[in-house]
Amino acid sequence: MSAARRARGAGVNVPLFSARSSRSWGIGELPDLVPLASWAASAGFDRLMLLPLGTMPDGETSPYAASSTMSIDPVFIAPDDVSDFTRVGGIDRLSPNAIEARAAARNSDRVRYDLVRAAKREALEHAFEAFVAEEWSQFTTRASHLAAYIARERWWLDDYALFHAISRTMPDRSWRDWPDGLRDHDARAVDDARRQFARDVLREQYWQWIAEGQWQHARRAAAAKGVKVVGDLPFVASTHSADVWARQDEFRLDVSAGVPPDAFSEDGQDWGLPTYRWERIAQNDYEWIRRRARRMASLFDGLRVDHVIGLFRTYGRPREGTPFFTPADEDDQRRQGETIVSILRDAGIDLIAEDLGTVPDFVRASLTSLGVPGCRVLRWERDWHAPTQPFLDPATFPARSAALTGTHDTEPLAAWWDQLPVAERAQLLALPGLASRGLVDALMPWSPALHEALVAMAMSSGSDQVFLPIQDVFGIRDRINVPGTVGPKNWTWCLPWPVEALPQQF
Repeated sequence: MSAARRARGAGVNVPLFSARSSRSWGIGELPDLVPLASWAASAGFDRLMLLPLGTMPDGETSPYAASSTMSIDPVFIAPDDVSDFTRVGGIDRLSPNAIEARAAARNSDRVRYDLVRAAKREALEHAFEAFVAEEWSQFTTRASHLAAYIARERWWLDDYALFHAISRTMPDRSWRDWPDGLRDHDARAVDDARRQFARDVLREQYWQWIAEGQWQHARRAAAAKGVKVVGDLPFVASTHSADVWARQDEFRLDVSAGVPPDAFSEDGQDWGLPTYRWERIAQNDYEWIRRRARRMASLFDGLRVDHVIGLFRTYGRPREGTPFFTPADEDDQRRQGETIVSILRDAGIDLIAEDLGTVPDFVRASLTSLGVPGCRVLRWERDWHAPTQPFLDPATFPARSAALTGTHDTEPLAAWWDQLPVAERAQLLALPGLASRGLVDALMPWSPALHEALVAMAMSSGSDQVFLPIQDVFGIRDRINVPGTVGPKNWTWCLPWPVEALPQQF
């Protein structure tokens, strides 16, 4: 299937980890963005929307639970493209255990983060040691480039590198269990630790430099194909993160962020993440938000703002007592949300607000006044107040919006159709975009004709932007994630073909 070319934007939602090439080490790597973008352009898409790329702790697979909101996870580095690794022997330099882990990861049909990290960590350690010996200690031109990168990114990189250097010495302990001075991010204790762990800090900085170099090269190659790269801004940082450790006064660790009960979740959700101290953040003139916005603008052409309602008001669940919204007053919520969204927008990056779930009317009004498109997921765009809750015609979606056939948290179209009640199937088939194709049998199984019709209806929506999860491009039933569950199938799905083979799948 080929996406019809349109004057407006058409994109594919695809996690980078899912987009493996035949040369990757068991996970989609930063250079794999290049053949992915090439395929996207040939299929009529002009943008790729990725999931967050931040560094995840060992044992974690969710990109929304990263230990940094500013970094690129070294797990995405392609070791075969790191000159410091290849010149010391490359794969032949790896230990038998690392070679075995790499092979097992490459042969797995899902991402095995444990195996990938084991193999890549050894490879990147070799690369770092070679760089220090042959470049850093010799004050070469490449050494000066790393030094310039460290100086430019010091505002986040110093704390990030030290946080991970210390964490590796206490792998089973949260920073809240570190010795008092380090735990509290005391200036003297932090300075002492920087000296004590200087080499480990440099290693973390080196890995980020390598990651950003590969990323920016891939992004430029995508741009040359006419493809924009859209990132994803997680709503809040993980508790065990460099961000929270370094800015403890701006987070509440005794209140867990989540969402209240709604039509899709009887008990709501508890994400186990800290909540913001919005009043303190405002007193600091939203400095962290401003810096984060600039960092995202340096990495991406566009940005999906996850759970945008949380920037207007955060739903917190205290360890004891009744959940609450902060701020509590609607006028304060509106002012705060508009301030933060304006900061993100004014960083010079195109925004898409993830305004799904139970969202007050004033939030969408604010987004409209700010010129920021929200999301229109076809299956959820219905007249919920009508007796039969019919689906809305996508042709009526507002221009300033992004139409989607699904998200990383939903089942793909094929699986959704399989479980859709017959009465709702009939309502869906009554929409002009499907009825005009003669599809009237609500009992029909999933088919290429139905697949083509649903995608065509999305592509002809009134929205200025349309995004298809990559599963919906090909009619695949596999999910990325099942919200509210934890297991090996979440965040580990891979395409059934290497990315360079995608053009042959149509």
